[in-house]
Amino acid sequence: MKKVFFPLLCATMLLTASAQQRKVSPNDTLRSIVTNSDGSTTFSIYAPKAEKVTLGGDLGYDQDVTYKKEENGVWRATVHHLRTNAYRYYFWVDGMRVIDPRYPYYWEITPVANITNGEDIFWAQKDVPHGPVAQISYKSTTTGTTRSMHVWMPAGESAKKALPVMYLIHGSGDNDGSWSTVGCAGNILDNLYAEGKLEPMIVVMPHGGIDVYKFVDELTNDIMPRVAGQYRVKTGPANTAIAGLSRGGYETLNCFMAHPDMFGYINVMSGGWFGNTDEQYQAKTEQLRQIAPTLRKTVRLLRFTMGGKEDSAYRTGQKTLKCFDDAGLKYEYSDIPGGRHTWYVWHYDLRDFAQRIFKK
Repeated sequence: MKKVFFPLLCATMLLTASAQQRKVSPNDTLRSIVTNSDGSTTFSIYAPKAEKVTLGGDLGYDQDVTYKKEENGVWRATVHHLRTNAYRYYFWVDGMRVIDPRYPYYWEITPVANITNGEDIFWAQKDVPHGPVAQISYKSTTTGTTRSMHVWMPAGESAKKALPVMYLIHGSGDNDGSWSTVGCAGNILDNLYAEGKLEPMIVVMPHGGIDVYKFVDELTNDIMPRVAGQYRVKTGPANTAIAGLSRGGYETLNCFMAHPDMFGYINVMSGGWFGNTDEQYQAKTEQLRQIAPTLRKTVRLLRFTMGGKEDSAYRTGQKTLKCFDDAGLKYEYSDIPGGRHTWYVWHYDLRDFAQRIFKK
């Protein structure tokens, strides 16, 4: 096992990311907008400690809307006679204007504080050419819905030129826009490319917020064909990489286990299999043994990373590594002691992984 340790650059860590495990609340499954059978629309928000909640925006209704607070802390109000249209809306919670926290792209509009402490940080926006980051919608045959992904291209590269592809997956609670915002992926990739440390590539940031096993089908049946239909891509394991953090690390494992001949470069960031019994891990080990000959032929870099023992995925991650040890598969293990389960760690993971892939 190869261990690589990185020094912490500052003592103050980012707050624990939303991907970390936490207590489930009514907000986790709340539908903030529901169209009722009588044509009315119900707006809801979880605000258990609020004294007063009202609805704002350009809905254009001319009636009083009374919110009622339920025992579980959810406030609901029903609006009648809304015309078919697209409306802006928001909530007033005890006099404060609040954006709907259940809005699908909430994390994309949430401000991000870039604290550099005056240092020349690799993830900061610098005076270099910036590649475009496009948001692409597609029809998912796996879920039967329209879903989205973000795609980064190197500055100055034509979409008509065939390039290798890295699939970069977010963690639990986030969406396909998270790597482009708090993940600083665009800045990291732009800076590396400007310094000549990054091979020209397409980086696809999909929405991994579905069942971790269904995501395998989503990637191979929906996302990859959509990317290939819009961009010229190089194919084969030597031109395909996959990486994911936390829940996305789980999905990364599932993807290359199901398709061991598909990915040449793999990075599992702060993730692992969440088995509850030794039998479950033994089953994974046996599966690894079966696909080991294929993995040895196709995988050029297999990397696991953690934010030290303080990382909430550390114990699960170590059990997962034992499966690979028992199956006789080689990998790299990188650790940032004290990094915890935070974007601080994953910024470094992306920087270090991206500049090592697709090298000729």
